[in-house]
Amino acid sequence: MISLMALLRLFRRSAWGLKGSPHSFSAWFVRTPISLAREKLSQETREEVLEYASKKQTGVSLKYMLDFGQNPIDRQLLLSAQFLHRELPVRLAHRVVELENLPYGLSSNSKILTVRDWYVESLLDLVRLPKPKDVQGDLKFTKTLRDIYERHVHVVPLMAKGINELKKELSNEVGLYELPEIHQFLDGFYMSRIGVRFLIGQHISLHEPPEENFIGLIDTRCSPVRVCRDAIADARDLCSYEFGSSPKVDIYGDEDFTFAYVPSHIHHMVFELMKNSLRAVQDKYAEKLVRTPSIRVVVAEGAEDVTIKVSDEGGGIPRSGLPQIWTYLYSTARCPLPETQDDGSEAPSVLAGYGYGLPISRLYARYFGGDLQVISMEGYGTDAYLHLNRLGNVQEPLP
Repeated sequence: MISLMALLRLFRRSAWGLKGSPHSFSAWFVRTPISLAREKLSQETREEVLEYASKKQTGVSLKYMLDFGQNPIDRQLLLSAQFLHRELPVRLAHRVVELENLPYGLSSNSKILTVRDWYVESLLDLVRLPKPKDVQGDLKFTKTLRDIYERHVHVVPLMAKGINELKKELSNEVGLYELPEIHQFLDGFYMSRIGVRFLIGQHISLHEPPEENFIGLIDTRCSPVRVCRDAIADARDLCSYEFGSSPKVDIYGDEDFTFAYVPSHIHHMVFELMKNSLRAVQDKYAEKLVRTPSIRVVVAEGAEDVTIKVSDEGGGIPRSGLPQIWTYLYSTARCPLPETQDDGSEAPSVLAGYGYGLPISRLYARYFGGDLQVISMEGYGTDAYLHLNRLGNVQEPLP
């Protein structure tokens, strides 16, 4: 019987080590016969999934979405619907094939199977619809997108539960940080999810009464300072609820500076960074009879990037521990979901305890060509640098 470590080496040499080559990760899975999970797909569905998974995904940029959505007349909306009708089944199929072929028996996990079934159901909903050819077809298609958007709302917490069960199974047999294939899969899976939900949300929003300065989900006059203030307030409210008090936060930057971006993405990323800093400072100074130092947030405008820096004096992270903050199997907080919750309902929006905050925030930053970096001084504090591409000319990175 093959050992876990031998299986790990096998996957490293085959699928997971070929990213970026003509034999890419997704292509490898398409060429390889699917080892179906214990709840099998029908042969007809399997063939349909493979047909779409063999097609290439098409990336878009923030600037393209801005230019395309400036005049959301019926013809533009119809073109958007036709693009999504063609593109979304391809993206969903790639993820289904990956979910069917995960190592360590993960594809047979009940939570992963549920997520797979949601993706299959959404794919079939789309391909069963005829290509939108008029306003009525677009409206029917948009209604289906709303259903899909709602169906997938609990994908992240349910995936987290499935991965957490794997973590418990393997923790005594193999090092949790010696599973690069799991982390690489999750990076690609969640990056794809960000893209799918943004495209769907953008199309749906273009059908709703427009808000001032908004093109769908994109605020053409987004003030990063104002968004940071809201995220800071929400994070401090959560900190006060958990600990009874919250450290002070000072923010520096020009509130009148604006650029085109998705404010909900900025809010998500800053909120996660603030949660980490607030908790670190609170933990370090809770029992000390000294003034608790403020957390500092600086918003800087550059020619290419808008950079948001979050600095705290919460004690920092050992240099050996920095790589772990980007893994999905590491967290210093307790796991928040009850073990009896299997269907994703009642899942919390805050995933503290699963180690997902920083990795997914970095994916949000990279989705539009930015990045997230963390530099720490053990014994003092941590600086996080959130870079947002203000040019909008980078195509979404497709796994």
